[in-house]
Amino acid sequence: MPEIVLGTGQEQTLQNILHLTEAVINKREGQPRRIKLWTEKVKVEASRKEFKGDFENYSICLPKEMVPENDIMECIEAYPSELSLEENEDIWKIISPPKKEKFTPKVFEAINKLSMIIHMPEVWRAEGFDFRIDEINIEMLFQAMVQYQASDVHLTAGLNPIFRIDNDTRYSEIMTPLSSAQINDLIRRIAPVGFYEEFENYKQTSFSYHQAGAGYSRVSAFMKNGTPHCTFRYLPEKIPSFDDLHIPKKQLQSLAETPRGLILITGMTGSGKTTTMASLIDWINTHKSSHILTIENPVEFVHTNKKSIVSQRSIGTDVSSFGEAVTGALRHDPDTIQIGEMRDSDTIRAAINAAATGHLVISTMHSNTSYEAINRIVSFFDPSERDLVRLQLRDCLRGVLCQRLVAKKGGGRVPAIEFLFNDIKPINDAIMSGETDLIRIGMQQTVSHSLLFEQYLHTMVEDGVIDLEHARETATDVSVFNQLQMGTYAVPRLDSLKIN
Repeated sequence: MPEIVLGTGQEQTLQNILHLTEAVINKREGQPRRIKLWTEKVKVEASRKEFKGDFENYSICLPKEMVPENDIMECIEAYPSELSLEENEDIWKIISPPKKEKFTPKVFEAINKLSMIIHMPEVWRAEGFDFRIDEINIEMLFQAMVQYQASDVHLTAGLNPIFRIDNDTRYSEIMTPLSSAQINDLIRRIAPVGFYEEFENYKQTSFSYHQAGAGYSRVSAFMKNGTPHCTFRYLPEKIPSFDDLHIPKKQLQSLAETPRGLILITGMTGSGKTTTMASLIDWINTHKSSHILTIENPVEFVHTNKKSIVSQRSIGTDVSSFGEAVTGALRHDPDTIQIGEMRDSDTIRAAINAAATGHLVISTMHSNTSYEAINRIVSFFDPSERDLVRLQLRDCLRGVLCQRLVAKKGGGRVPAIEFLFNDIKPINDAIMSGETDLIRIGMQQTVSHSLLFEQYLHTMVEDGVIDLEHARETATDVSVFNQLQMGTYAVPRLDSLKIN
């Protein structure tokens, strides 16, 4: 552990200084059984048998000039079973309790008395030692994620493992607080060749891990405050179906049956985009004879060949970048190309070009609604390119699915879905013009198969899946949702937002 520098303030007892130091070390490295404190003149070492509780053994070295001899001798004589003195030429060395004595609570009284006659420094350097080094049981972590139905687990020094369940973080009540040494050892044990070296060199890495019989995980390891943090995103071995995910089968099959073009699955972080995309790919794999090429960072859900052939490529292991992988994909005879995430202009350009040349391209990106995804894509490009990008999107975009997770009655969460189908001319024209509000109006026309969040949430409330309060919280436009609930909703006219 690297040393820390800590200001503890004036007139502090040694016990208080140790407690302040221990709290800082706990946050950075975990619970130590031994702590060293030092300044230019004073050195202190405290130890204990367990990883928590009070320290029981103390060694204090200080120059004789700091403490009058009469004061220190009086203190030693008052506590003969709690303090012993080793005298060198210029140094007082105090041991508590003495080597032949056992620890008793009276040691704290003696240490406090000693602190009263020593002018304690304000600023200390400190280091912790003897942290937990026993291996983290990775199988137990996966079993806990399955049992708790957790989407993620966070491992951070000084704390019990933290599980994300229904979007809330909960501390494990069974597992003990972890040390940075344990977390670092776990990353080293499970990282594929080259990824632990990447973690050491660049202070972060991401890779896929498989716990046989329990599931897969996307592992993200990074450094914070000089210590490692590790996050596991749980992915089941069996890819969930549309029914398992409680998402509308009819619309999803319609997207999956699309022979060519671009399909986007959008939403905010943690909304289940990756799982929905895996389910979509699995349906194609089950029902079509084709070649499916996936480009991911890292590979998450693992597909086995069914009716289709599935080739999964991982960024960093199989190819250098998304843009390079998508460009090269056209030479690999794919029918369907899955791109883990469209995050830069090169990847988006390559994806649009692949969709325009007769391939089905499926990808994810972050956006709060389906219709906002259009302008988000365009925003990645220079103004001089944006008209061309809109033209390409108008011609190749087949659909955008956006999802949000909403609390379900009885516990758990269920996805609320918004569908944008590029299936009528008003939507087509609005994509070209870049008018987000016109896209939304086009989606509400009865001739389109599109569906707004508000319409989907209204149906979920009517079916008793979610309650009214959570539906209103999830809706984009609460006024539209309220109109649907009251039966006063009217489809807006196409010319209602025409600009003169």
